[in-house]
Formats: sequence, C-alpha cells, structure tokens
Amino acid sequence: MGLMNGVSNDEYVRLLGAWPSPFVLRTRIALNLKHVPYEYLEEEDTLNSESVLNYNPVHKQIPILIHGNKPIRESLNIVMYVDETWLSGPPILPSDPFDRAVARFWDVYIDEHCFTSISGVAVAKDKEERTMAIAKLDQCMTLLEETFQECSKGRGFFGGDDIGFIDIGFGSLLGPLKVLEKFTGVKFIHPENTPGLFQWANRFYAHEAVKPVMPDIEKLVEFARLKFNT
Repeated sequence: MGLMNGVSNDEYVRLLGAWPSPFVLRTRIALNLKHVPYEYLEEEDTLNSESVLNYNPVHKQIPILIHGNKPIRESLNIVMYVDETWLSGPPILPSDPFDRAVARFWDVYIDEHCFTSISGVAVAKDKEERTMAIAKLDQCMTLLEETFQECSKGRGFFGGDDIGFIDIGFGSLLGPLKVLEKFTGVKFIHPENTPGLFQWANRFYAHEAVKPVMPDIEKLVEFARLKFNT
C-alpha cells in the first residue's frame, strides 16, 4: 500500500473546492475541528473541471471530499461523514437522537431559507423583489436568534461549549451576509435586534478551526462585484 506524506492511500484525504464557497468552508471547518490533515485542491472552473465531473457526475458541484478513493458529496452530508469517521476533536452532532434531528432540521432550514434569501437579494430584478428578499432574510435572523437561545442554553455556541452542526451550517454564511450588508446597508446581525447571534458570530470568527479558513471579506466583496456586475 503506497504512502503519501506518511498517510496510506486508503486514508489520504483530499478536498475539491473553491475559496468563495460557503459550502466548501463547512467542510474545511469540520476537518479542522477533527484535526484531520487533508490536501486542498482549488477548482477555479468547477463546471469544466475533469476532477469534479469525475467525482460528482450527477450534480457537478463542489465540495467533494475524497477519502482514499471514496468521494463524499454535498456539504452537510460531508460534515456528518467527517463527524462519524474521525473521533478526534469535539463531536459535531449531538449524541442524543432528538437533538441530532433538531440540528439537522435547522441546517436544512438555513440552506432552504437563509441561503436562498441571501441569493434572492443578490439577484433581485427590482426594488420590490429586493425588499421582499431582505424581509425574508430578516425573518430568518429573528428565528435563528430564538433558536440560538434555545439550543445554546446560555453557552457560547449553538452546539453548546464548542462549534456544532448548526454553527457550521450557519457560520459558513457569515461571509456572504457581511458582503450583503456592505451592498445593502442593512445590518442583518445587529447587537440590539439579534444580540445572541451578534456575540456568537464574534466567537465563531475567532475559533481556531474557523479563523485560518474564513475568506477575507474584501476579497468576497470584489468576487461578488465581478459575479453580479454590481
């Protein structure tokens, strides 16, 4: 069995991603939490990447985690795989079945409502459409403020004392949220309206598993300008 940097081929971990992607960021944070060494491969043109087409022929999307020769696809699915495969580091999902179900529910909600609202503001065709998307995103923040108070039980993160599944799911969107705040002038996470989320976001950014891989906001702003021609 061949070795690569002291790791057998069956255990070697690679991640196909793109630096602006919040979904790739989820995977990187999970791997960092579990202290898993991995090779990061930046895919600049994911639609025409031979590696992406090879490892994810159905959706042709990143992130793709390759563990040995086994590809794992879809960001939340990858985070769960990382949590179940590597026992080093804190657990990402709760051990209690009900709490696990709650965490999975909120991450699906975050993708289906919060992320789509962020995208909705960015691609809105007119002022009315943009106003509706901003209102929906505000509703998401209000609901997640309530969820944070309930799930954290007075501790620092949705997951309790350390980053958990909801933290990773929502925290990966903080970059796009900050970019949106710069473009719209609206503060979606505010110390008065969402005090719990405001303090949580500062803790999340400063976490040792997050800080090294969180994209620079000004770079994200420039990327958004080029992508949406703003």
